[in-house]
Formats: sequence, C-alpha cells, structure tokens
Amino acid sequence: MLAAAGAGGATPAGATRPSRAGPSAAGPSTADPSAGGPPRPIVLRGGRIFDGRASTLLDGHDVLVADGRIAALVPTGQAVADADVVDCTAKVVMPGLIDAHWHSLLAAIPEQAALTADVAYLHLVAAEEAARTLLRGFTTVRDVGGPAFALKRAIDEGRFAGPRIFPAGAMISQTCGHGDFRFRNELPRTALSGPSAAEAAGISAIADGEAEVLRRVREQLMLGASQIKIMAGGGVSSQHDPIESVQFSEREMRAAVGAAADWGTYVCAHVYTSAGIRRALASGVASIEHGQLADEDTVRMIADAGAWWCLQPFLADEDANPQPTEVQRAEQRAIAEGTVRAFDLARKHGVKTAWGTDILFNPRGTAGQGRQLAKIARWFDAAEVLRLATSRNAELLGLSGARNPYPGALGVVAPGAHADLLVVDGDPLADITLLADPERTLALVMKGGRIHKTTLAR
Repeated sequence: MLAAAGAGGATPAGATRPSRAGPSAAGPSTADPSAGGPPRPIVLRGGRIFDGRASTLLDGHDVLVADGRIAALVPTGQAVADADVVDCTAKVVMPGLIDAHWHSLLAAIPEQAALTADVAYLHLVAAEEAARTLLRGFTTVRDVGGPAFALKRAIDEGRFAGPRIFPAGAMISQTCGHGDFRFRNELPRTALSGPSAAEAAGISAIADGEAEVLRRVREQLMLGASQIKIMAGGGVSSQHDPIESVQFSEREMRAAVGAAADWGTYVCAHVYTSAGIRRALASGVASIEHGQLADEDTVRMIADAGAWWCLQPFLADEDANPQPTEVQRAEQRAIAEGTVRAFDLARKHGVKTAWGTDILFNPRGTAGQGRQLAKIARWFDAAEVLRLATSRNAELLGLSGARNPYPGALGVVAPGAHADLLVVDGDPLADITLLADPERTLALVMKGGRIHKTTLAR
C-alpha cells in the first residue's frame, strides 16, 4: 500500500509551493507564473489506467484533472462541464516517473566543468536539462547532492519546465571522503582557508568531527533540504578515497541523523561495502544509496532495520558514467558484478527497495534515463518495475515528513493525488522498453495538471 510522498508537512525555508499555472498545448512552459486565470479542468478520456499499485490495467474510467490534482476517476465518456477533453483511446495513462537518485546540477555536465566553470553556467545547463528530464517522463526526482535549491524554486514558480525536486543540497563529506573534490595543492586546510570550489558552489560540504557535521547538516536544512546526504564510504567518481574505505565515525553519522530527525526528516548515505553499510545502519541512516558490494548478512541487516535500499542498474555497459583511469574502471566492473547480486539479495530478503539512476558528470548519458529503468526488468516483472518508479519511490520520498515540499500523494493515479501523469502509446505492462524511448512513446506529459507535451487530439 502506498505511503503518500506528500502526507502533511510545511514548506522548508527558502522553498516555494509548486505553481498552478494553466495547461499549454505542447512543449515546456516558460510562461510568466503570475499570468492567466484559473485553468479549465482536463479529462483524459478513453485510456486504460496503470494506477501505480495494481498489476493490471484499469478499464472503464477517465481521469479528471482540476486545480493541479486528480479530481476523480469518472466512468468513461461521462460528460464533465467546461472541461478540455484529451483523447487517450488505445493508450495507457500512468503516474509520472520518479528517479530516487538524481543530481540535477551534476548529471549533464562533465566533472571538470562542474568543478571549474562559473557557478551560473552550472545552473543554466541544469535548467536546460531539467526540461529534458520532464519530457522523458520523470515528473519528480530526489536530488541527492548538489545546489538544486535555486533550480527547484524557479521550476516551482513556473519560470522553467522541470520535475519536482526533493533537494538534499551539498553532500556532507569528511576530509578525503567521497565528496572532497580538492586537489593536493589545496592542503592543508587551516582556519584561514576559504572553501574549495565544490564547497563554494554548494556541491559538497567538508566536515570533520561531530560539531562540524552538525553545522553542515543544519546549513543544508536552513537552505531547504528535504533530506540529508552523507558520504559513508568510498566511490568510483573520486580521486582520493578507495572504494573500500569507511567514512565518518559512528558518532559523526549519529550527529547527522540526530540533526535531520530534529527537523522531521532523514539521512541517506552513499556507501558500497558491508562495513560502511553496517556503520550507517547502526547510526540510524534510513536509506542506503548503492550498496552493491554488500554481503548477504548485511542485506539481512538492512531488511531487519527497516531501512531502504536505493539501487541503480550499474552494469558497466554503454550507459555507465565515464571514468578516466583504469583503477576507476576496475572498481566500476566490480560494482557491476555486485549489482546483479544486490538485486537478487534485495528480492530474496524482502528489503524495501527503491530505484534511481545516479547519472553523474555524463551529458550523453542523461538521455538514457528511461532505458536505465527498463533494465531492471532483468529482476522484476513489468508491473514491479513500474511500481518501483512510481508509488514505491514515492513511499521513500515520504520519509521527508515535515520537510516534504509537495504535500499530497505522488506516484499514483487516485483522487487527490498530484496530477503528474503520462500517456503512453502502447502498454508498458506488456513491453517495459516503451519507456526507454520517451520521445517516440510518450504521447502526453503532464505535471501538476499542466500539459508540457502532447501529440493527442483535444
């Protein structure tokens, strides 16, 4: 059963409610958010419905959208006064997709540019990519590292098209951790040292000791973080920390978890190895990001703790994030082997599993976001794949509690839910690969009741 991602909660400091601007015929909107009157209701008529939860399609109902929400499921063909009708015959209506591990500012830009370009350039590139993300059918993303606050605000105000963003802000990292992007000549850090380029941009925040961790976490909460991201182990896309390293002491992690809990939200942790995962679980971390090198006993611990495991189909294939050194490529291959085992173990032990892409520093890779989803049909049937990317990921987003910037249900087609909807030309329950080619197969993309793309008759 869905735990609605938007149950309750106030808007965090610096955040804004989503815009309720009216529908447009096609394409991303750049309209003045203050213009226009209340939008007319929209009826998506004649399509079969995947509601985000069931394993079969619902027939005989149209979807009525009003004021940015799903107002009702009405009998097919029932007249609705003063409504725009969109013909969805022979199509499937489904919830918008949710990517639970995304980097809005870092996905579509090479690493060198991310660390050296003007910060304004990063935001401009990210705004362009946000529109593409939405048109791929991803109406919500959980951003787990990077300065996405301004982009989120502009999207929510209707100034740019893009997905809903659940922002973590800067990744909290120890010195020589996975979020420490400094070069050797920038050491040692002293009381007179200024922030590194990555810290100044808001990509990461370096913290050593409980007091520093508390300060950096609280800074992100002040900026409007809906969840906190810490680096609890090594990674591939970094120069200084071996992948098997365990980062942050348990006391430091507990400081982050406590500060987040005081604000009604949670901590997610980047980590691959069993040792790092066990320390994170012992510290109260609620979501393990990656974890592909976990052994079976550790997977049992994730399940027993009731924690989430957000997995990505890291398979060292054509969609893999590019790595410059042979050492990094070897680590990538080891993680690819672990990915197969991780999905198998998650299913075996009933771990609460979420899905994301973690496309990072990979401008050419972002177009494959839907293809990354289709890949997990290797482990799940099509209905399970769709649930993961809709209602299941929405349940994970619900851990943000009072820090949730979008109160209301996401990831479902149900009365009262946000009207984030796709119309698919074909049946994704019969062929999940339809979502790998969104330009061809998505006949309509709607977010908050506003149509951003349509090829359908009205």
